[in-house]
Amino acid sequence: MPAAKTALVVGGGVAGMSSALMLQRAGLDVTLVDLDPDWRVAGAGITITAATLRAFRTIEILERVMEEGHTHAGVRVCTVDGRPVGEVRSPPLGDDLPGAGGILRPVLHGILSERVKALGLPVRLGVTAESIAQDARGVAVRLTDGTESRFDIVVGSDGIFSRMREILFPDAPKPLFTGQACWRLMTARPAEIDRRHFFLGGPVKVGLTPVSKSEMYLFLLEHVPSNPWRDPKDQHRLLRDLLTGFGGVLARVRDELNEGSRIVYRPLEGQILRRDWFSGRVILVGDAAHASTPQLASGAGMAAEDGIVLGEEVQRSSTVEAAFRGFMQRRFDRCRLVVENSLEIGRLEMTGAPLDQQTAILARSLQALAAPI
Repeated sequence: MPAAKTALVVGGGVAGMSSALMLQRAGLDVTLVDLDPDWRVAGAGITITAATLRAFRTIEILERVMEEGHTHAGVRVCTVDGRPVGEVRSPPLGDDLPGAGGILRPVLHGILSERVKALGLPVRLGVTAESIAQDARGVAVRLTDGTESRFDIVVGSDGIFSRMREILFPDAPKPLFTGQACWRLMTARPAEIDRRHFFLGGPVKVGLTPVSKSEMYLFLLEHVPSNPWRDPKDQHRLLRDLLTGFGGVLARVRDELNEGSRIVYRPLEGQILRRDWFSGRVILVGDAAHASTPQLASGAGMAAEDGIVLGEEVQRSSTVEAAFRGFMQRRFDRCRLVVENSLEIGRLEMTGAPLDQQTAILARSLQALAAPI
C-alpha cells in the first residue's frame, strides 16, 4: 500500500513531470500545476549523460529522446585550433544505452508534456501554490487563483528560485552566482560534429553538442565576476569576440554569427540544501533542492532521477515520513556530488587550471553517476 493516495506537484519542468509520472505509476492520483499559462520552457540545447538516458528509459521516453535528439559516445577533447587530443567516454550502462547525447530543451519538454497528457494526468496551468497548511492527515493548499484542495503529499519542483522553498524553508540560503556565465548558440551541425566536443586551452571553455540530425548547440563559459548585463542586440558581436583565436569548426561558427543568431546568455548560479528537503508531507525535488551548473551536464538527469526515486519510495513505504527519509538517503549524496563537482570544475576553469585536472573530475564523476540510483 503506497504511503499516500493523492499528490500535488508544483512546477511542470523535468523534475515536476518526472515526479508526476512516477507517482501516478505508483498508484497515486496526481495533479500537476504550473505558473506559466502556456506551459513553455526557456533555453536552447542541453547535453545528456548515460545516466540521464537511463533515467529517461525508466520514465519511458528514451525512444522519443533518441529519435528527436542525438545520441553518441562520450566527449572528444580538442585544442583551440580544433585538433583532437583525447576522448572521455561515459561508462557503459547497458548494450541498449548510448554513452551520451543532446537534445533541444523545448523538444524534451514537449516529449515529457505529451506523455503527461497521454496518461490523462490532470494539469492546471497559470496557477501555483500560494500557501500551504499541513497536519498529520494531509496538506491544505491554496492556489494563486483562490481555489483550495487537500492532498496527502505535495512536491515542490518549481526551479532554482523556488517559491515552494521559500514557503517551506524561509531561512534557506539563496542560490549564489558562481562568477561564470554560459553562452549558448543554436546552429546547423556539420557532419564531423558527431559527438560532444570540448575545446580547451584558450581563454574560455567552449564546447559543441549535437542535439538532432541537423542541429547542434555551442556553449561557452565566460568568467564574469561582476555579472554584467549583456544587451541581446549586442550578443552576437560579444560572442564573436569571445571566439577569437579558435580554429576549425569554431572559426566557421564565429564567422557566421549575426543579429539573427539564436543565442541564450545566462549567469550561472548553484545551490544545494544541506538539510532535509522535506518538512512533514511537503518535499522539494530538482533545482528547488539542488541546482547545479552545467559542467557535468547532469541537471536534467538528476531531476528525472528525483522523480523516479520519489515514486519508488512512496510506493514501497508505509508512511510518508519513511518514504521521504528513504528518498533523502538515496538522493542527497548523489546530488551533492553533481553540484559540488560541477562548481569545482567551474572554479578550475576560471583559474586556468591544467586541462587534465578538469577532465579528471569529469571522468570520476561520470563513473560515480554510472552506479545504480
